[in-house]
Amino acid sequence: MNEQIRDREVRVVGSDSEQLGIMSSRDALRLAAEKNLDLVKIAPTATPPVCRIMDYGKFRFEQQKKEKEARKNQRIVDIKEIRLSLNIDTNDFNTKVNHAKRFLKEGDKVKASIRFRGREMAHTNLGYEVMKRFAQVMSEFATIEKQPKLEGRSMQMFLAPLPKEKVQNKEEK
Repeated sequence: MNEQIRDREVRVVGSDSEQLGIMSSRDALRLAAEKNLDLVKIAPTATPPVCRIMDYGKFRFEQQKKEKEARKNQRIVDIKEIRLSLNIDTNDFNTKVNHAKRFLKEGDKVKASIRFRGREMAHTNLGYEVMKRFAQVMSEFATIEKQPKLEGRSMQMFLAPLPKEKVQNKEEK
């Protein structure tokens, strides 16, 4: 920007985006100084490099404002874990389902897991049944992102929330 531009010739674009043509960097700098603006190199790899006459401070401020707005609109998705067990009873199961529903409504993903202990490893098929039942109950609030999979002594399944329109349509029915 300004005196840091060392190129002999530059293509100059005015503050209103009009082409001012190719000129020496000294002439372009003088033209920018007359308008009380800065000369900023915007395309250094072009031949000749493209420079623009603009208020650099204002430009930087608006860029920061846009970045701040973009960060404000971002939503960070958390993964909440629900731990089930092989011999889970109905009321405990319903409580876990209600917790998972609440997490999904808040927009978070849910990781359902079952840990097998001792001789329970011989009955992993029962774990699949519990996971299938959980997925079936949660089907109106979530989609299965990752099917139940046995990894070591634990089985895990990931659920992602449905888009809000689909959930509202199902609640109306």
